[in-house]
Amino acid sequence: MKFSFNSGGNQFKLEEKFNVADQEIKAAKYEAAVALLQEIISEDPKFGKAYNHLGWLYETKFKDLAVAEKHYKLALEHAPEYTAVYKNYAILLSTLGKYDDLKVLLDNAINVPGMDKFTVYNEYGIMYEQLEQYNQAINYYRDAAKATMNDKTMKTAMDSIERCKTKMSL
Repeated sequence: MKFSFNSGGNQFKLEEKFNVADQEIKAAKYEAAVALLQEIISEDPKFGKAYNHLGWLYETKFKDLAVAEKHYKLALEHAPEYTAVYKNYAILLSTLGKYDDLKVLLDNAINVPGMDKFTVYNEYGIMYEQLEQYNQAINYYRDAAKATMNDKTMKTAMDSIERCKTKMSL
């Protein structure tokens, strides 16, 4: 029986290249990272994690939010199990005030295996706080607090609840 390792080998090479691109980002070599990520996509247009990283770069480093959103959508299409894209895209949608899209994204994110529930509930809380629906925000911040085992994120949630209560009294 013959075994073919071509597709697996190519995938392994793409993962290695992706890891190098990730290191380039950490070293603030953004143009080099973009070049590597684009190479990955040219070799495998369905390599969703590369789109996520491009989205993050275009959002946070190049400040091209339209291009960032395009990349995040492609990341979700091709790698819906990649949890990082949900947080990154949620932040962008919140920034853009696209709350209907954000709610759909968060509704999907909460069911993704391995997704950090604190992150999702916190993003819901932020969304409702921005919409000045403070009671709803407080409920989600409470859910976020219950979902974490980390003292720092617990404090974040509790501080957010107090901030909403203060805003309600204004």
